[in-house]
Amino acid sequence: MTKKKLLFIYNPKAGKTKIKTNLFDIIDIFTKAGYEVTAYPTQAKGDAVRAVRERTFQFYDLVVCSGGDGTLDEVVTGMMQCEEKLPIGYVPAGSTNDFANSLKIPKNMIAAAQMIVKENMLGFDIGKFNEDIFVYIAAFGIFTDVSYETPQDIKNLLGHMAYVLEGMRRLPAVKAYNLKVESSELSVEGEFLFGMITNSVSVGGFKRITGKFVQLDDGEFEVTLIKKPSNPVELNLIMAALLNRSINTDCMYCFKTSHLKITSKEEIPWTLDGEFGGKHKEVDIQNQMQALRIVVGEMKR
Repeated sequence: MTKKKLLFIYNPKAGKTKIKTNLFDIIDIFTKAGYEVTAYPTQAKGDAVRAVRERTFQFYDLVVCSGGDGTLDEVVTGMMQCEEKLPIGYVPAGSTNDFANSLKIPKNMIAAAQMIVKENMLGFDIGKFNEDIFVYIAAFGIFTDVSYETPQDIKNLLGHMAYVLEGMRRLPAVKAYNLKVESSELSVEGEFLFGMITNSVSVGGFKRITGKFVQLDDGEFEVTLIKKPSNPVELNLIMAALLNRSINTDCMYCFKTSHLKITSKEEIPWTLDGEFGGKHKEVDIQNQMQALRIVVGEMKR
């Protein structure tokens, strides 16, 4: 009987380096399930993209990654560049792991590995951001640069609270952007404090912040745009409304779409899955419906 082949890509520095204490047990679970395992520890940014792109031609059956959302993003990016799209498994080891929460993947690494060998697949949507790829969020404005500017040590220590604390520290210096947003569902111009285009139940460790009826395979993003507040009190009301998911139509727009364009006169810094996504005057964001398969936990429909 020919063994199935599994490429296991992991970030040894993610999430308090907890992969080190679980690595042998995880590989043992995969091996006992009938997989021949090749382990690849990433050494630098972009390693996982290259590992997937250069190694999947060796006829692997499954690619599993372990790390934070950034590691998953690299694996997905690499897979989207491959002619043959292999299924992906994810063992979360980062500080927030938003997408893992959405997929009902256990936080415990051993339990996540045991879930993967059950091979319960979901075809999930991928975001195209100009020529880049994102898995679950593209965003600009307040809070969005926190995840890539907060030091790794602080992320590991505080978990998702690191994002919140760092974001709160920036409130006095919040910048608004003058934008034109175009989609078939909504077209609007104005000054915006924050915007996120998501395909996730959880963002920044907060569940349901993108809505109560999110589907990861429906071909649509959830879009949230927050208008510029006129005073600090209004800003606090906006953040409270966002976190409580009580939509305030006077200060924000929330809608679903499969495609939108955002333009501005100045370059705006974006984040893609918690990593710096460059500065852009024009962005074209498209939903690539069920572009990849990923192993998930038991999900209610």
